[in-house]
Amino acid sequence: MPLLLLIETSTPACSVALAQGGDVLAIKYLQEPRTQSSLLAPLIRQLLKEQQIEISQCDAIAVSAGPGSYTGLRVGVSTAKGLCFGSEKPLIAIDSLQIMTQNCIDRMEGAPSKKTTIIPMMDARRMEVYTARYNQNGQKMSATQALVIGANSFLAELTLGTVVFTGDGAEKCRSLLSHPNALFVPLTPSADGMREAAYQAYQSKNFADLAYFEPFYLKEFVAKVTCKVLPLPPSTAP
Repeated sequence: MPLLLLIETSTPACSVALAQGGDVLAIKYLQEPRTQSSLLAPLIRQLLKEQQIEISQCDAIAVSAGPGSYTGLRVGVSTAKGLCFGSEKPLIAIDSLQIMTQNCIDRMEGAPSKKTTIIPMMDARRMEVYTARYNQNGQKMSATQALVIGANSFLAELTLGTVVFTGDGAEKCRSLLSHPNALFVPLTPSADGMREAAYQAYQSKNFADLAYFEPFYLKEFVAKVTCKVLPLPPSTAP
């Protein structure tokens, strides 16, 4: 069974895990906003040290590919690429919403029914979320999109059966998505949700291009610019 290092940084939280095939051996998790750039590498070193494993013993490195936090994805992917270059290991990219969906299935009590739709949501801004639709087995059923949530969002799915909304984006939409078939599972994605997808990608040799791979940001990053109004100089008019 391949030994895989898993790195998840698509939200303000960050986590790393080691998996043997589809089984998680150990996981480290931190939720300290805006600290991924300084804490991710030490977190990986700590995990490997505690498990007495060298990076050279890993068969591949998997990383969350987006959508999600611009800074978090950039830090995660650059770290994963650096480890891959240094150890000559392949890179595996996993959809962040797929990771969240697997985390949700893991947390639910019992297997979801055949009529269950899982809708992971990442908070974007205002009432906008990054989302997609998945079936009860975690298979993706629609393209990833940035969606503004309204009172009639997902009404077709809610009419047909149970819809599980999960992620930080779902929590802010709870009041709009009130329906007898709506179920909310609050969580942030973590690296253990990558285990199955990463294992399958390794088995099929579905590796990312190490030189050219970039995270899937979904929307362009827009920096906030603060304008400072300076006082006018004293008048020199006579």
